[in-house]
Amino acid sequence: MTSNDIVQKLWNLCDVLRDDGINYSDYVTELVLLLFIKMVHENTEAGVLKKHPLPEGCRWTDLSGKSGINLLDDYKRILLALSTGKVTVPDLTDPSKTVEITIHEDPLISAIYADAQTRLREPRHLEQIIKRFDEIKDWFSASKDGLGDLYEGLLEKNASETKSGAGQYFTPRALINSMVRCIRPQPGEVIQDPAAGTAGFLVAADQYMREQTDDYIDLNAKDADFQRNKAFVGVELVPNTRRLALMNCLLHGMEGGSSNGAEGSEGVILGGNALGDAGKSLKPADIILANPPFGTSKGGEASNTRDDLTFKTSNKQLAFLQHIYRNLKPGGRAAVVLPDNVLFEAGVGTDVRRDLMNKCNLHTILRLPTGIFYAQGVKTNVLFFTKGSATDKHQEENCTDNVWVYDLRTNMPSFGKRTPFTENHLKPFEAVYFAQPAGGDLIPDTDTQNECQPDLANRKEGEYSFDARDIDVDADAIEENKDVSDELSHSRWRCFSRDWIANTKGDSLDISWLKDKDSVDAASLPEPDVLAREAKDELEGALSELDGLLKALEGVE
Repeated sequence: MTSNDIVQKLWNLCDVLRDDGINYSDYVTELVLLLFIKMVHENTEAGVLKKHPLPEGCRWTDLSGKSGINLLDDYKRILLALSTGKVTVPDLTDPSKTVEITIHEDPLISAIYADAQTRLREPRHLEQIIKRFDEIKDWFSASKDGLGDLYEGLLEKNASETKSGAGQYFTPRALINSMVRCIRPQPGEVIQDPAAGTAGFLVAADQYMREQTDDYIDLNAKDADFQRNKAFVGVELVPNTRRLALMNCLLHGMEGGSSNGAEGSEGVILGGNALGDAGKSLKPADIILANPPFGTSKGGEASNTRDDLTFKTSNKQLAFLQHIYRNLKPGGRAAVVLPDNVLFEAGVGTDVRRDLMNKCNLHTILRLPTGIFYAQGVKTNVLFFTKGSATDKHQEENCTDNVWVYDLRTNMPSFGKRTPFTENHLKPFEAVYFAQPAGGDLIPDTDTQNECQPDLANRKEGEYSFDARDIDVDADAIEENKDVSDELSHSRWRCFSRDWIANTKGDSLDISWLKDKDSVDAASLPEPDVLAREAKDELEGALSELDGLLKALEGVE
């Protein structure tokens, strides 16, 4: 049985949940509360669980084989006990009274089950789910990486079902893996995601380094402990999503720890708002990987309480971008998914882009295809940048010399379930990103920070994958194609100087030069509700900026 087979079996249990009146959006949360107890049991049986065991009375064996109202009551009791660490039992000295006793003091388990409640009402449905779990006998044989991959497969399945609304927390796995390969995380580096979602970026970075170090066996004990307990930190605002992320990290062997390495951590993912105190308290990182939430803050600028960000804005992506480039260590590397409006928005948007290119070397932009995110119609990009300049990581001004742009959007297929977006679609970009010849080893072993950076000096324009030579040049892109050969104007890979961006584009990074064959086809446009939401978000951002301007003018008067 493959990993996908087991994921499908687990997902089919949603029919049972639906019969019990569980909402679509709550499917995964309901499943994983029980699934995590099962997975801890499987890890324990296999002898691979080293820390964070579940306490007696709260284990899979305390549920399996039971039925009726006793089963449902015991399950509710277990969830409460895992959350609080306490249970109420009869007082042995006075049977008419009860006493509260502590059964565990593990803050990570308490964080995972914080305020956890089941919405199941029928004991027979809970019994059915437990029996289905027990019928799966080959949990580990399905995946070389064990139960963590099964769990992550369930999260991806949930995200792909648009009715669940979970896509906003899930970045396509192929894109995550490509971004990690481009950033090349190394053991000993602190890796941060201020908008962690279900922790996909952090898990992928961990797996990348495990592959480079024989599952950390090549590291000494001190360095291996750092990887498990100090290397990763994320922030997630939504409690249920944080729960999923904490489970995901723990099942992948990422335990988290306090600053001094002692017990007592609530795990890798901190609860809170990265645009508030939780983000302000984060220490500088060597690497930041992120896909910040789309849209504007419903509370306007009030939702962003950071007083250490230079440019106040209700645009969440612009606020997150400021946090990211400010929170990098000198020489630190970042890869961030951002929507198109961040590249061209005027006012504060221009200020933030200018500040980014001043403080960091924004060396690469990857224009992504539409349709790869579960929020359909959203046009996105990946920005790759390094704190400091290409030659001096401590440089604080004029750090960007050139911006390389790869157009993976124009004339690409309409991706979705029938045409999945895979890592093969990203291989041509990765080859030119590292200035490596076609067919070369994209990701060689590296052990120095300099080798983690792309070889900008040896990059060359010109990359024609996916029938680029047959694509029409955009007649409106006059400046982008000025003094450029006809052949190069059809390339997906182009370089634009910082001076050209400032003088020609007014520091807009909305740079394109190829014409999509469906660019004037109304049928290819997003659904009307998507267009309306995008327009609404942009209008709200503009109104927020106008409000700020009016307040400033009133203050002058």
